Amino acid sequence: MNLDYLPLRIQKHKEVLINIIKPPVCTERAVAYTRVYQKNPTLPVMMKRALALSEHLETRTIWIDNDELIIGNQASYLRAAPIFPEYTVNWLANEIDALADRPGAGFSLSEVNKNTLKEIIPFWQGKTVQDQCYAQFTDEQKAILDSGIIKAEGNMTSGDAHLAINNKKLLAKGLDGLLADVKLQKQLVSHNSEESHLGNTQFLDAVHIVIEAVQKHIKRYAKLAAEMAHLETRAFRKRELVVIAENCNHIAHQKPETFWQALQLCYFVQLILQIESNGHSVSFGRMDQYLYPFYKKDVEQKNQLTRGFALELLQSCWLKLLEVNKIRSGTHSKASAGSPLYQNVTIGGQQLDQQGYPIDAVNSLSFAILESCGQLRSTQPNLSVRYHQNICQDFLLSCLTVVKCGFGMPAFNNDQIVIPAFIDLGVSREDAYNYAAIGCIETAVPGKWGYRCTGMSFLNFARVLLAALDEGKDATTQQVFLAHEKSLNKGNFNNFDEVMSAWQQQVQYFTRHSVAIDAVVDTALEQLAPDIFCSALVDDCISRAKSIKEGGSVYDWVSGLQVGIANLGNSLAVLKQLVFEQEKVSQPALAKALADNFNGIEGEQLRQVLINYASKYGNDDCDVDKLLVQAYDMYIDELTQHKNTRFGRGPIGGGYYAGTSSISANVPFGANTMATPDGRKAYAPLAEGASPASGTDTHGPTAVYSSIAKLPTDKILGGVLLNQKLTPGTLETEQDFYKLSMLIRTFFDVYKGWHVQYNIVSRETLLAAQANPQEYRDLVVRVAGYSAFFTALSVDAQNDIIARTEHCL
Repeated sequence: MNLDYLPLRIQKHKEVLINIIKPPVCTERAVAYTRVYQKNPTLPVMMKRALALSEHLETRTIWIDNDELIIGNQASYLRAAPIFPEYTVNWLANEIDALADRPGAGFSLSEVNKNTLKEIIPFWQGKTVQDQCYAQFTDEQKAILDSGIIKAEGNMTSGDAHLAINNKKLLAKGLDGLLADVKLQKQLVSHNSEESHLGNTQFLDAVHIVIEAVQKHIKRYAKLAAEMAHLETRAFRKRELVVIAENCNHIAHQKPETFWQALQLCYFVQLILQIESNGHSVSFGRMDQYLYPFYKKDVEQKNQLTRGFALELLQSCWLKLLEVNKIRSGTHSKASAGSPLYQNVTIGGQQLDQQGYPIDAVNSLSFAILESCGQLRSTQPNLSVRYHQNICQDFLLSCLTVVKCGFGMPAFNNDQIVIPAFIDLGVSREDAYNYAAIGCIETAVPGKWGYRCTGMSFLNFARVLLAALDEGKDATTQQVFLAHEKSLNKGNFNNFDEVMSAWQQQVQYFTRHSVAIDAVVDTALEQLAPDIFCSALVDDCISRAKSIKEGGSVYDWVSGLQVGIANLGNSLAVLKQLVFEQEKVSQPALAKALADNFNGIEGEQLRQVLINYASKYGNDDCDVDKLLVQAYDMYIDELTQHKNTRFGRGPIGGGYYAGTSSISANVPFGANTMATPDGRKAYAPLAEGASPASGTDTHGPTAVYSSIAKLPTDKILGGVLLNQKLTPGTLETEQDFYKLSMLIRTFFDVYKGWHVQYNIVSRETLLAAQANPQEYRDLVVRVAGYSAFFTALSVDAQNDIIARTEHCL
């Protein structure tokens, strides 16, 4: 692989994008949707949504710029973020005059667009998804949400996403073929009295409207490209624009015939899914599998396309992904540092041969996608590799060559954990072998899974533990949600078992409320904001004549996100070892130190005892690792008793599983969490994902692997996120690459690890980027289950990355 080459126009396009420091806000979608909703107040929501999307696609600004090969813009300006008023306008009304001043998530808003928003906001107030949720929440649920122990803001203020559509079917049928399926199903529904009811008919009518609108929209681009070709004076670009116009005219109706057409159709669909709904983590699934027949025919067999130009097409697509943007509220943006969209592409893994035996699925397109990402070194796509025991060693070493580039990709998921776990859930063997990473590191079957295989409500484990240690009182707000009699301050825990019992009571309580809150949000989304186009591209929504939220998908399991896992384990180790077994620290003394945030000489001395004399998760210490597993199992045992709102309505599943892919929520969650027994001071970040707390993993990467492997990974299908930071000198020689490949194989094959990803960047580089951001605009780092431009992060998020333990091989 040649990772040092990047075509000049790709370089220029990337430079333009990364130097947009405060992206603009676009109001076109908000205006179009408001117009349709105002004109049709009594229309059923399905039809209203379909007509609104159709109106927007027909009237919005489109453009082709930067000599791009893959075309399609999300908004009226480059990297502009659209507004989605049907979900929420409350935060926008409060923050509209200060969007540019937000740290790490600033947006520019012209006076014209500001006035436009101020005109439409009153229409939506009281009608949004968030408004309906708060009208349905109980007082207790509102209080819990206001406290911040549970966070569900992002679920109310945006669409769901967290899925991959059925690109394979899309490419095989084309949009006309998809439309034919809808027409056939409409006939079947109309002749079947058992299935024929208003909801079914409205859904299929809405899908029909939307697909035709998408086709017309693609034809608009064909017309624009042809007009630009007529005016273009550069011969090479004129030829490209002619082909782009031909491609668009073809794929607007017919199934694609070339690699360029197939990639363009996939991107158009990806784009429109994010125009329909601002839900992030819309992923491409296994792109190296469904695009490979086109790549093989054009590049390897007929030589209609050079490999170099195919890489350039891919890179043009990746930059178009980078153009897609999302604006969040100030509080929500803190949990999504760097404004990520998590548009995941999965490569590698296994497939089943004709006899049903698993074989390595790596092909030449897998290598091409890998190389294209390694050359570009951008934040999009979020590249994931499916690892398995028989993965091609050349491919694994090529992956590590890209890892060495230092932009945090690719991440690795383990087939040997995910596939059996899916089959145990009830996923068919064929589908389980076709899983893909979605968004960060979570997994699902593309085109068959419902929304949010992860990304439901967030639960702050550290604050739940603090409540367990003080009669149920939340240390941050002083509120009591579930009272009990035990308290460190009173010193009346008789033994450590009573601590674990208190934890179990509290975590069960908050888990039940998190599920109840999710149900309110899901119901509001189903009633007010069904996604028509997305549902049409997920099996079996058309044949069931149901949207995804109504139970149209084949499978439907979801995951919330648990934050502060390592802090929980380390805190429990302090309590068990230092308070109850060794009696180095009394219960009241620990309670006082926590309340005082370890202030003063005595407080700091006690904090050093907690840090230095108790076991720490991430060092292959069974004492602490077993405590964490025991506590986590108590959460999982409760969680798996609950169902989501689609249970019994069609999909296989309808339940919950755990997940640790907490994005960057560990930073703002920590900022609202008081001091914890592990020695962490108040307001400091919590541990990220399932990774050890920063600076506490002192025994090297293999010890971390061993601790991670003890977690009940087969029950955490929302993702067991392990971030590892390696020194830049780690991968210098051929032997170094071999050592890291063996380390990965050991983690996955022996320890049965779930996931791992690497940051290869020095502390010195990060500090220099903080001091001189204008010189490091293209510096990309791994934040959590995604990468972001380092200078686009808030200082708090930057400091969290700098503080992470740096390992050597």
